Amino acid sequence: MAKVRPSAVAPELAAVTTSITSGAVASPAEDEQPTVLTVWRKSLLFNCDGFTVFDVRGDLAFRVDCYGSGRRAEVVLMDKAGKPLLTVRRKRLTLAEHWIIYDGDAASSDGKSKPLLSVRRHVSLRASKALAHVTPLAAGAEAYVVEGSYGRRACAVRDARGEAVAEVRRKESVGDDVFRLVADPRLGAALAMGLVIALDEMFAGGGGSARSLLRRTWSA
Repeated sequence: MAKVRPSAVAPELAAVTTSITSGAVASPAEDEQPTVLTVWRKSLLFNCDGFTVFDVRGDLAFRVDCYGSGRRAEVVLMDKAGKPLLTVRRKRLTLAEHWIIYDGDAASSDGKSKPLLSVRRHVSLRASKALAHVTPLAAGAEAYVVEGSYGRRACAVRDARGEAVAEVRRKESVGDDVFRLVADPRLGAALAMGLVIALDEMFAGGGGSARSLLRRTWSA
């Protein structure tokens, strides 16, 4: 895959979501390379929470702008123009943190938004490297596990073979609010960023607490 450019975000997402919803395993070309993004945990809009995501050229690739101070039903990942790409929504009345990632704007009245991924926080009395379990919501699609520490900005999304399809990496000397996101073409940059949003809601940046770095959002 070429490095992410804003104009290429929608076609990339369409290809990956088609693979997930059909249950097929993506087969990237040999020359496709992982996408490297810089994620800033800050909205460019005044008085908003969110994320601003840049590609390797420093161009805007994705954005998350959460308005208001109250609890919200969902977090929406947008392209640079503000078009919804993914909706990350928390399921309520569950014992563990559980989030669903939808294609596009899940609040739209056209009913075209499809659930793509289920992201459930790992819960166990035993010590484990696992942070969360990611399950595609299509029969036959491959599941993933998130391992490492999101708070330390050192975690990876791995397939059943243990291969990383996305990684969160610390950037030296810039603190926890700016970090790298490396996305394999099999998952895609947009879905990798959707998983970051879910992880950010599950784990605090410094101590691994369940309190969100963004304001907590709840599903209706």
